[in-house]
Amino acid sequence: MAAMAAGDEHAAGEVLRGLARHLNCLNEENKATRKRALEQIKRETVDKGLSSSVLQDIFSALLKPLLKCLSDPMERCRETAISVIKEFIRCVPKPEESLPYLMPCLAQRLGEKEILEPAEELRLSAVEMLTLTVEVCGKHLAPYLNEMINILQRTIIDPFPDVKRESCKCTVKFAQCVPEHFHMQAESLVKPLMQTIAHQHSRVRVSVIEATGAVIQHGTGKNVDDVLSHLAQRLFDDSPQVRKAVTVVVGDWLLHMRDRYSYFHKLVPLLLSNINDEVPEIRLLAADLWRQVGAQWERENEDDIKDKMDFLLTPPAFYPPGVERPGLGCRELVIRNLGRLVPAITHDITDWLVPTRVRTSQLLSVLLLHAEDHSTQHMQPLLATLYRACTDTEQDVVSNCLASAKLLGTFVPPAVFLKLLLDHVTTPYSSSHPWAPLMVLAAMLGGCYKPLLQPHLEQIANTLGQPDVCQEYQQVMYLEQLLACVDVLLCKCESDCGSVSLQLLQVLVTVQSLSTETSLSEKALESLQSLCKVQSLDSVMQLYKQHMGQLLDWLSASVNTWSSYSPQRLQLHIIVTQSGPVIGEFVSQLMLLLRSCLNPDKDPEMRMSTFTMLAKLLLDSANTLDSQGQFCDESERFLCDILLPNLVWHAGRTAAAVRTSALSCLFMLISSSDILKLEKLSPQVLSAIEEDSQMGRLLACRSVSTIIRLIGTSLQPESLNKIYPELLKRLDDSSEEVRGVALQTLGLWLSSLTEGYNPELYTAHLQLLFQQILLHLDDPEASVQEQVLEILKKGSSVHPLLLKKEVEAVRDKHRSPLYCDQLLEHITSRWC
Repeated sequence: MAAMAAGDEHAAGEVLRGLARHLNCLNEENKATRKRALEQIKRETVDKGLSSSVLQDIFSALLKPLLKCLSDPMERCRETAISVIKEFIRCVPKPEESLPYLMPCLAQRLGEKEILEPAEELRLSAVEMLTLTVEVCGKHLAPYLNEMINILQRTIIDPFPDVKRESCKCTVKFAQCVPEHFHMQAESLVKPLMQTIAHQHSRVRVSVIEATGAVIQHGTGKNVDDVLSHLAQRLFDDSPQVRKAVTVVVGDWLLHMRDRYSYFHKLVPLLLSNINDEVPEIRLLAADLWRQVGAQWERENEDDIKDKMDFLLTPPAFYPPGVERPGLGCRELVIRNLGRLVPAITHDITDWLVPTRVRTSQLLSVLLLHAEDHSTQHMQPLLATLYRACTDTEQDVVSNCLASAKLLGTFVPPAVFLKLLLDHVTTPYSSSHPWAPLMVLAAMLGGCYKPLLQPHLEQIANTLGQPDVCQEYQQVMYLEQLLACVDVLLCKCESDCGSVSLQLLQVLVTVQSLSTETSLSEKALESLQSLCKVQSLDSVMQLYKQHMGQLLDWLSASVNTWSSYSPQRLQLHIIVTQSGPVIGEFVSQLMLLLRSCLNPDKDPEMRMSTFTMLAKLLLDSANTLDSQGQFCDESERFLCDILLPNLVWHAGRTAAAVRTSALSCLFMLISSSDILKLEKLSPQVLSAIEEDSQMGRLLACRSVSTIIRLIGTSLQPESLNKIYPELLKRLDDSSEEVRGVALQTLGLWLSSLTEGYNPELYTAHLQLLFQQILLHLDDPEASVQEQVLEILKKGSSVHPLLLKKEVEAVRDKHRSPLYCDQLLEHITSRWC
């Protein structure tokens, strides 16, 4: 061995003698000379394949001259010097012997506030040399902790991205080499790392995260809070590699950090957030690390959870299907920290950044799956959180929170959550979003299981049917959630819903009555069909027949307070139109209700809409009001108590509109019903002929026409003589349609005169009638002239001589006597 050592020394000496001149040239002012000298030194040493022991001796002799070259003005010289030193460090058996000179030199070049090395590539080579030094020297670097930290503090924030990455790599290796010393200065690296963690290059961000993991892992643990917010932001990084790095680092902390128990409540959310990452690899990695964390916690706390390990390994009876139950350790970790996690969730779920809200909503679902029935004690803040999240403009947030609500419904007993939730449904948290509690209720009922839900079915249905709940708001979203609650009850409880069929029907009727969107009304009709199906009813008609009496009583209870804004009038419309023939079985009960809501003292707009509804029903009375033949018994009371009082004249356009709607209803009534005492109608109908409304005048004329057609021949002459003057007035009406109906009605009037009408006795009436009609024989409209001619031909049979006399008296006054001649010819040929 001594001979070998002597031989190595001799070989080293020979090499050094050969390099003496080159070493002297390093001090020359000529750049090329220094460059050639360094290249020659490299060729004669590290490139020559000398033994490591020989290189050790040579390195010891060349180190100082080479380190001096690191400050050479020429970039190529500095590059060669770094390269030679790196090769020596890599090859020599005792590189640590160079540390007393190497470290201060690197600290001077890289660790000062001002960058002494201007070339980015050379700074990178110098940091790579430092990393190599850490790798080969290991614990021997402990005395140079300050120098290392100073260098890393500066190079981590170096402008060159590759220097940043290499510095982070060096940090990780240095922390692993001297952990017993590193913790004393680890805190100094946190600030530069956090300054760099958001760098634009994803590879730099990955390196910084890995270095942060090592710094915290081997530090004092006091800086965890300083880095958590930065790591949390990286969970939303666009680069999957960055998110993966966060997952690995956090998982490593949870498994190996000395003070990890103090930070479980802060670290667990970071790891669980990536269980729902969009990249499968990251999801699987996070899930695997989480299982390891839970298993390790179980082992470390075996004595504390011994009873649970023996008895609580079986999943609950009603566990979400298709979902793998987390391990006991994982569940316990969440349960024991849930009280600290819920306030954080509540805060972040309203963050101004959409990705933060989405991740938070995903995390809430994961936490509730772990907490199971232990969520019960946190129901109040959880519900408040879900209400706010359900109003989010981002659909993903809403969907995730509804999934969370469904889990709550699965694990929390209905008696507990309904006590809180139904109060919130009755008195919403927010006036701007009153539908949020209903949305959460629907989701929680969807997660609840039928045997547990059935005892509370009546309580839920009664709450949904309360006027303050189902009639208070008209927003589409509110009605949709109300409908969703009914649908989930029908889906979950099926035939059991028969016991609350009335309440559910009331809600569905209300949704239809308040809905302004066709799609929502169609959904409500589908729910009606479902309500029929769960009760084995063949049609909606049968459902209404089952509850019609109760529905009318329900409406009658509040009829005295109805106005044009009351939802009850719309509910009545839905009930009577959808029930079809069924309403005919409850006519007497309906009439009592109508008598109250159509009282002339009631709101005009409400009466107007109700009369319009009744007119539509009377148009098809055989299949609605009179389907059972009972309406005839009620028709006269309907006429006298409801219609006629509303035909009494009152000033104002609104009153006129009410009379018009009542007239439309009257017209349909007398057209479709066999009313015996139509003569009672004459005064009101005749007065309506003078209505300001064209439609009112038209309906009045049509009603008079119908009355004359039905009972004209049975009217007394005095009654008949009261009718024609009003009709004559309408011959000059501004509406051609009204004029036409008035003429037609006058023709019917003349046709209805029987033998009981004495022409000689009532000559004055007939003379006035003929004179007024003859005026219109000269009308500008040919169609009117022809219609008048036909009416007068019919009238010629009543008093031919009187008519002939009147025609002859006006013949020469007409612009075109043709029609007069035709009429005279007709009278002469038929009667004279």
